[in-house]
Amino acid sequence: MSKLVRKIGLVAHDAMKKDLIEWVLWNSERLIGHKFYCTGTTGTLIREALKEKHPDVEWDITILKSGPLGGDQQIGSRIVEGEIDYLFFFTDPMTLQPHDTDVKALTRLAGVENIVFCCNRSTADHIITSPLFVDPEYERTHPDYTGYTQRFANKPVVSEAVERVNKRKGRKNK
Repeated sequence: MSKLVRKIGLVAHDAMKKDLIEWVLWNSERLIGHKFYCTGTTGTLIREALKEKHPDVEWDITILKSGPLGGDQQIGSRIVEGEIDYLFFFTDPMTLQPHDTDVKALTRLAGVENIVFCCNRSTADHIITSPLFVDPEYERTHPDYTGYTQRFANKPVVSEAVERVNKRKGRKNK
């Protein structure tokens, strides 16, 4: 029987990095064997802390760019591609972030893809201790967006656009 591997994103604002590192170390035995995607600085610090606590464990950690330098978008891309199904993003509620739109985009994508998402230690504690976290039978539901992705099917949008361009070009050539 193969071991259950969860695909986990780990992100933290600067003021929350220490909190996330402590949380990861506190739960490290539960996290052994899972796959991690981390933004740059956060991932580097977490990897260092895990190697110190568990020097003989081989951790599967992919370190992306720093969040404000594109790492948040890289995390988002992996969510959309199905490479992340848990996102632990410890946000700093007291500091305005220059990349706040990136944070909102990640929150939105987590909702769109119906992945587990938390932004603080309390929620993270509940998630990691949930029986569903270790239940190999549990699969999140994948929303069906067929209606949305095909909203222009059977509508003359392209032919109308071509017709308008041809009319405009015809006027210019006269």
